[in-house]
Amino acid sequence: MPHIKLSDVGLRSLPLPPKGTVDYWDLTLPSFACRVSQGGAKTFILKTYNSRRAIGRWPLISLAAARREAKRILAEKTLGRIQPQSITVAKARELFLKEKEKARRVRTVQDLKDRLDRHFDIPGQLGKVTHNQIVRRLEAIKTPQEFNAALRVGRTFFTWCTNRRHITENPTTGIDRRSIPSRTRVLSDEELKKVWTACSEPHKDMPEGYRTIVKLLILTGQRKTEVAGLDKAHVSHNQRTVSLPGTLTKNKRDHELPVGNLAQSILAPLLTCNSLLFPARGRSTPFNGWSKSKKALDKASGVNKWTLHDLRRTYRTIHARIGTMPHIAERLVNHVSSRSGVEDIYDRHTYLPEMALAMENYEHYLLQNVLP
Repeated sequence: MPHIKLSDVGLRSLPLPPKGTVDYWDLTLPSFACRVSQGGAKTFILKTYNSRRAIGRWPLISLAAARREAKRILAEKTLGRIQPQSITVAKARELFLKEKEKARRVRTVQDLKDRLDRHFDIPGQLGKVTHNQIVRRLEAIKTPQEFNAALRVGRTFFTWCTNRRHITENPTTGIDRRSIPSRTRVLSDEELKKVWTACSEPHKDMPEGYRTIVKLLILTGQRKTEVAGLDKAHVSHNQRTVSLPGTLTKNKRDHELPVGNLAQSILAPLLTCNSLLFPARGRSTPFNGWSKSKKALDKASGVNKWTLHDLRRTYRTIHARIGTMPHIAERLVNHVSSRSGVEDIYDRHTYLPEMALAMENYEHYLLQNVLP
């Protein structure tokens, strides 16, 4: 965190960082700085409370003008004239979600709403929410995965509130994510068979849509939200491929996936719908009753200590076992690492025939070793 005397001449020669940004703090006005990005952008900022406030970008705003604005803000802060707007947490959440609906995917907004409801349903004024209050709520969360997800949503919400001057200090500042050990769980063929069998029988706590999603996860290796978000329009007219749009995939890349005979036989009866193949009960959003259904599946199958995402790892591992070339297996699961930047530019082959053959070999393996 370098401290220098900012000057008009010095601004032109501030070194660029190799990555990210670096703040050059002014010795003349200690809480005033110029933030330099690796791309060369230079932005004047002011530290107020525990946040950094952008004043303007050089040279659109001069150093002298930025300093004057910084001093004005600091003076108002000293005199107590900067007061957060009087707004309740509930109202702030309502405005936050309404804004996010304009630019974010439905699934993303629903995730924000669900976790705000679950962890940040705080009564009273937004300005009275304290850091310790947020810490206590987060510490009540048992799993590190949910802790990190809740912290991410809370930080996004309170940063939005800070940027709009509803509050002067973000209460999530200084709270660190919990470390999560990398999962290595791969289901055995016998465990896969038990899961498949459990999903083939009606169950009061496992909707048919959920059971079908799990089967497609086993057959395709895609993410659960990608399969749950399948729309009739994503399936080709001959039902031999599924095209996942970037709005649905985790890496925001379009993904065309060959469909094997087994997966096609499952998808075909679902295509009489108008849009979503797996809508939530009574709603026009994708299926979301994961927790209750997974507990029921564990009990019915007798397979424990696994997650639905482990099916994706199992799928990729089986492909390695049966000799699928790594670059084809990586394309099947739509990993960004499967293609370099140069390949994206020069290799325009879709690899669909190779992927289709790999999918055929995979289903043959399942028929021989897994499926009842």
